Amino acid sequence: MQKDELIQLHTFLYQIRNQLEQIYENNGFNHSSYEKLEITPYQIHKSKREHKLAVFTLSKDIAGILSDNNGDLGLEKIANRLNQMAIRFMTEKEKENHRL
Repeated sequence: MQKDELIQLHTFLYQIRNQLEQIYENNGFNHSSYEKLEITPYQIHKSKREHKLAVFTLSKDIAGILSDNNGDLGLEKIANRLNQMAIRFMTEKEKENHRL
């Protein structure tokens, strides 16, 4: 996937997550893992790796929101797998921050 396509996907997932937060009124779901990345879709100067990490993290958040609000165990498993994929793209410093 090209970097510009990845940024478009990042933007799309960011908008979906924001909409789901509004629909489900956040319900105490923790998005700190995405916020700790300190990257938004509008920061096009960030690396392709950082945008990939953001995409997996946002996807995990979306699956988590839907899982929490629908009680679907399948979505919970997907959220866990997406979290594992996001960890693969993290640097050691990001992994340390992820654990905090």
